[in-house]
Amino acid sequence: MKEDLILKVKNLSVQLEGEKILENISFEVKEGEVLTILGPNGAGKTVLLKTLLGIFPYKGEIIWKKDIKIGYVPQRLPFIKNVPMTVEEFFKLKDVSKKETENILKKIGLSEVLEKEVGKLSSGQFQRILIGWALSKDPQVLLFDEPMTGIDIKGEESIYSLLGKLKKERNLTILLVTHDLSVVYKFSDYVICLNRYPICQGKPREILTPEGLEKLYGQEVKFYQHTHQEL
Repeated sequence: MKEDLILKVKNLSVQLEGEKILENISFEVKEGEVLTILGPNGAGKTVLLKTLLGIFPYKGEIIWKKDIKIGYVPQRLPFIKNVPMTVEEFFKLKDVSKKETENILKKIGLSEVLEKEVGKLSSGQFQRILIGWALSKDPQVLLFDEPMTGIDIKGEESIYSLLGKLKKERNLTILLVTHDLSVVYKFSDYVICLNRYPICQGKPREILTPEGLEKLYGQEVKFYQHTHQEL
């Protein structure tokens, strides 16, 4: 594998309970790149991320760079919000020390919530905590599964700004599942349009055309560019 490659996927297919979920997917991710996985609900985007993490069985090849460290931010962790634990206790579940937790909270702009119960955080604060959780143990790659679900526009802006800052500081490689087309257009180096199999893939400016999006979603799609800070 080339020295700057973080991940190589070749002819990946996934079948769960007799149903084909993903078919014949191939792509590469270089160090420091942002890869976005785009597609309608039920397209297999979350399954793809979880397969890359080794959770689901598959056919084909998934080759990660040797000794790579991966952080994962799931789409939702609703049950955690109902457990009476503080932010410090939440990080202890991952054997993160108090001092390291304090450092992480400082980096994500939440120094004041160490002793606060997780269930009393706003959705935006909780999403930042999940990002901080993923960043503990210093991963080189972050996988995000629709990280802005349930967050208002202002919260989205601050989280994308945080990701941009962290990416520059650490040269992070990011794999991102999102429905926000303006984010894809602005942030991504490479896009996979997925609906169980690859509909199209390439650089955002080349494939995020009205025709390409209509092919992916089956209808005309309109989107507006936000003024996010660039990653």
